[in-house]
Amino acid sequence: MTQPPPPPNQPPGPPPGQPPNQPPQGGFGAPTPQPQGGSYGYPQSPPQPQGGSYGYPQSPPPAQPPYGQPPQTPPPGPGQAPYGYPQQGAPGQPQQGYGYPTQPMQPHYPQPHGGGSGGGRKLSAQMQIIIAACVAIVLIVVGGIVYATTGDDGKKDEATNSSGGASGGDGGGDAKPAPDGAGKEKAGANTKAKVAFQLPEPAREDLTAVPGSWVTDKAYVKPGVNSVVGYDVAKGSVLWTTPLAGQVCGASRHVTKDNKTAILFEAKKRTAPKFFEQCTEVGVLDLNTGQLVWSKSVAGDGDDKSRFDQVTLSGNTVAAGGLHGGAAFDLTTGAVRWKPKVDTQQCRDIGYGGGKALVAVRVCGDYGNQTTTVQTLNPDNGTPLSSFKLPAGVEDARIVSSDPLVVAADVGDTGTFGISDFFSVDGKTGKLRAKIAAPGDKYVARCSASDGVEGCQFVLVGNERLYLPTAEHEGGGQAGRTNEIVAFDLATGKGTPERADAGDGYHSLPLRMDGGNLIVYKWPPYDKGGQVVSIDGATFKQTVLLENPSDRAVRDAETSFTENGSEYRYAAGRFFISQDLMSKPRENDSQFGKKYLAISFSVAD
Repeated sequence: MTQPPPPPNQPPGPPPGQPPNQPPQGGFGAPTPQPQGGSYGYPQSPPQPQGGSYGYPQSPPPAQPPYGQPPQTPPPGPGQAPYGYPQQGAPGQPQQGYGYPTQPMQPHYPQPHGGGSGGGRKLSAQMQIIIAACVAIVLIVVGGIVYATTGDDGKKDEATNSSGGASGGDGGGDAKPAPDGAGKEKAGANTKAKVAFQLPEPAREDLTAVPGSWVTDKAYVKPGVNSVVGYDVAKGSVLWTTPLAGQVCGASRHVTKDNKTAILFEAKKRTAPKFFEQCTEVGVLDLNTGQLVWSKSVAGDGDDKSRFDQVTLSGNTVAAGGLHGGAAFDLTTGAVRWKPKVDTQQCRDIGYGGGKALVAVRVCGDYGNQTTTVQTLNPDNGTPLSSFKLPAGVEDARIVSSDPLVVAADVGDTGTFGISDFFSVDGKTGKLRAKIAAPGDKYVARCSASDGVEGCQFVLVGNERLYLPTAEHEGGGQAGRTNEIVAFDLATGKGTPERADAGDGYHSLPLRMDGGNLIVYKWPPYDKGGQVVSIDGATFKQTVLLENPSDRAVRDAETSFTENGSEYRYAAGRFFISQDLMSKPRENDSQFGKKYLAISFSVAD
């Protein structure tokens, strides 16, 4: 896959999956070799000016903390406060980052009586030797403590754990459980994985979207071309196929307890030469049987159907949003709860966040002069229960979590991958709790404009924390680059002591919460397979759940999926990677290695 240049101020390094000082590797499933770059998945961009973010005064850039440390925000100027920050205990106040050693205390020795060099008794030679020895011992001890704290490059020393990485927690037996409870995913006696099955790309004539993938105890479900297919979760054989009127164009990431989810699809099959149809149909799919429980559209402007680009569900409500407004339906019957509506201020719901609560992103005004508000809704009728207005200039807000409510946005077009800041909001009152700066040259979380209001990857909310992966940087060994997962307090916006190191050569990508634990995929180094680990939300101890084969052909197939163009699912010892967009077929595709719609790994017997 393409390896873009490193983030600003980063030393160049080998692409993920290649040993240092080695040429790119080819082989089964591998993409065309590309020029070497630095951090995986980062485009070249100039350093963002410090203090240029919304609400911050312009000031000289502060010293940058090492990777894995929360960024230090410059204090506001006289009489000013950053946007949304409380006056006391604000996240923007300078603070000592975790992992920084405190200034070592200098040993104090009593002066000889008289206090000066010319007064009091002189010490004997023997006593001077004893004191000198004591001083040396103290300095050695203090120096050792500082070295153990900082390491040889100023970073916190990494203690290797069972996952081949390092953990910010000690895993103590008397530690309290994470606030959100224990996770369901447990490591078995054997964590070594094998390839369970590979799904070939379906035949197609043009660029084809295949968004969505779901896992039940019996099926792995993935859209195909004008259909959705359920595969045996263990063997990959087809269990059922559900034909659709047209191509799937949107899919909910949420699933009900009885395994139902929501999809969007086109009303007609695509035909040459345009290979395009409007995304107008909303439906509910039973993942157990493949039955399309219901499907319908709603009227838009004139005789045209309303167009949607994103769908979600919360409780018994399915909500679909688009540039021209949103609609909602009863999940069981399909009855329409509300239709798209644009008022005199040009206000409309462009999308919804689902899950525990239903949240709308509402935009008012003409393009280029818009205001954006996030509203918690009554899911039965769409009535706003609370509203939070984002800073001026924010046009693309994303819902990371509906409860607790966390919003991602690019403030002032300063972000990378659609994010510059996260907003922690009280969903009941609409009041801002905290703002968390997340510059793209420091963190990996991504929100794509093409993936709708819920289109954020690699960022998790749980245990009253926001969990973010840091950008890649040079590792301490010979295997290449690495990164960490760090946490921020949703109440204060401040960084917390939790840190989970990926381990030399690995690259951590948070996938989902499992109770109070984090499920994380580790992109592999050049000589190993990837891992799925569970990180305890209380201790941050890492436990390997699954480790993929290091065989080159398997590893090439695993890494042939692009990081930001793939969907990752893990459940009960099974790991699935799939595409969400298939390129137009080319005559010379075979020379780049075989590509797959999806690949599945399972713990070996």
